[in-house]
Amino acid sequence: MKTAWLAVFLLVLAWSAVSPKDYFTWALEVAPAVIGLIVMAVTYNSFRLTPLLYFLILLHCIVLIVGGHYTYAEVPLFDYLKPILGFERNNYDKLGHFMQGFVPAIIAREILIRKAVVASAAWRNFFIVCFCLAFSAFYELIEWAVAIAAGAGSESFLGTQGYEWDTQSDMGFALLGSVLALLLLARPHDRQLIALPKD
Repeated sequence: MKTAWLAVFLLVLAWSAVSPKDYFTWALEVAPAVIGLIVMAVTYNSFRLTPLLYFLILLHCIVLIVGGHYTYAEVPLFDYLKPILGFERNNYDKLGHFMQGFVPAIIAREILIRKAVVASAAWRNFFIVCFCLAFSAFYELIEWAVAIAAGAGSESFLGTQGYEWDTQSDMGFALLGSVLALLLLARPHDRQLIALPKD
């Protein structure tokens, strides 16, 4: 599984690096995926994750890498979906921010359970949702800092497409993703946690 995971990641990354829309935007967008790969490689032997979580992280990385290649405002599939679904803009960025809540929710859940940080499931879920929303807000602050530093060159990275509530809706999609992840994946995640070797 490790080999297949890495092969998919590297193939998608290599594809995305060939003639992206803009190399500066590409570097900004794929950086979190590459950092994630490095963190997982360093911790692979000491804190191996569940198969579900590895799969979700790979999906999230693919979303980031595809967005880096095309920019989040110009992913062709979502341009195609605009007239079909009645969208006024390319909403691939909303998928990205949904994943920004969906996947980190399970990452946080796995760490909190395995490290026995919070005993109560209700409090754990509350803290996970808070973490995901805080992480989303932090990412919006990073986007703001990049926009200030890069000036006009940051438009592709921001991907607002003229939508004045883009920042708030981004955080809303991350919040939705975190809640849905906990509702939909808690039971299969628990089964995989039980099957893991003890830390």
